[in-house]
Amino acid sequence: MRHALRYATLALILASTLGTGGLQAATPKPPKADVGPGRIAWFDITTTSMPRSKEFYGKLFDWQFTSLEGTDLAVEIVAGGTEIGTLRRAEGKITAFDGVVYVQVTDILASCKKAKELGGTIPPGFPFNLQDGGGAIALVVDPVGHPVGLYSRTPIPPAPAAPK
Repeated sequence: MRHALRYATLALILASTLGTGGLQAATPKPPKADVGPGRIAWFDITTTSMPRSKEFYGKLFDWQFTSLEGTDLAVEIVAGGTEIGTLRRAEGKITAFDGVVYVQVTDILASCKKAKELGGTIPPGFPFNLQDGGGAIALVVDPVGHPVGLYSRTPIPPAPAAPK
């Protein structure tokens, strides 16, 4: 449970950066590539040294890194001209629970409901729509405490208006 709470805190920091205005692109971006449900759509790597990690991963995988407008806490990872993930600064010591893999799902609300039925938990603040209109994300903590991200190319529809 301790790891789930720690991870929920880290995820909320990421969520506030990616989803609630910390990073705003000058122009709306299209959704990420459609990799198909059940496949890895995005990932985050956490680091305590951005320069060392950029050098290591850049040389190991030939990745490029692009700045994210409005923050120096993260950079986008680019492979072969495609944005594939984020390298972000850790808050404190890195643990085995830092970093998130996002699996593409068709319906994020249905997937969150199913995860709860299977014994997983959804940290507060999730799911939410990405600001650039590129879909929605959620974080699920599985029954043994391991976090996994969910990504839907389709944003969460607005809630119906309450009757007057």
